Amino acid sequence: MTDLTQTLSLSASGMKAQANRLRHVSENIANADTPGYHRKTVSFEAEMQNGQKTGGVETGPVELDRSALNRVFDPGNPMADDQGFYDGSNVDLMFEVADAREAQRSYEANLKMFDQARQMSSSLLELLRR
Repeated sequence: MTDLTQTLSLSASGMKAQANRLRHVSENIANADTPGYHRKTVSFEAEMQNGQKTGGVETGPVELDRSALNRVFDPGNPMADDQGFYDGSNVDLMFEVADAREAQRSYEANLKMFDQARQMSSSLLELLRR
């Protein structure tokens, strides 16, 4: 039974990490047109408990993508410099949408694994009660 419990825990950690990743991707998409916005990125790290790896995953600290901001030509914008340019964001919508799909599919895979382990443990408990 502990293997099924561990499977539930591992898939739950994966769902939590992917949900966190999807939240940051959503923030990036929402701020794609915000001047001066740097896209947020998260990395995945091994989940630790009492100094030992649990096999689970968690998101690391949020980091800002320090790549160059897009220069936008809009002389009428109050943020424009003498040449009519201002710094836009460094969010690439195509990349963010692809990242969102990957996070969603990974979340769904962990959800399926969680559901299968839950069904197996329920069946096992039913057999033990007989």
